[in-house]
Amino acid sequence: MDTKVRDVMTPGPIGVDYYQSIGEAARTMRDWGVGAVLVVNDQALYGLVTDRDLVVRAVAEAKGPDEAVGPLSTGDLIGVDVDADTAEAARLMRENAVRRLPVIENGQVAGMVSLGDLAMHDPAMHDPASALAAVAGARASR
Repeated sequence: MDTKVRDVMTPGPIGVDYYQSIGEAARTMRDWGVGAVLVVNDQALYGLVTDRDLVVRAVAEAKGPDEAVGPLSTGDLIGVDVDADTAEAARLMRENAVRRLPVIENGQVAGMVSLGDLAMHDPAMHDPASALAAVAGARASR
């Protein structure tokens, strides 16, 4: 039986407002232990911002922590249906060169699925001895 995205996703995605500061977005990621948050503008999904975006698009460009996080986010998100097979999620990640996908259920974002989620939970991808599984399963030490 194929593993479904709903079985491996992180439910209840974390979001920030477009006009919240870069610093607030970073603290939200830290406090929730996530590497990406959805960005909402006028109660609509606008995009996604990752911890990498904060470094590459903010710190490297000398943006201040009080500037709005929205402009750093990536729009045109690729999502995956909650009932899709994890193989479909992996295909979408590979084809679109992304590591995270919003999970969609009934037209709403129901969660997020990451490459690490797939590596840890999909029997076809999970080999406890693999480097990917070791990295995906490692807990942050800081």
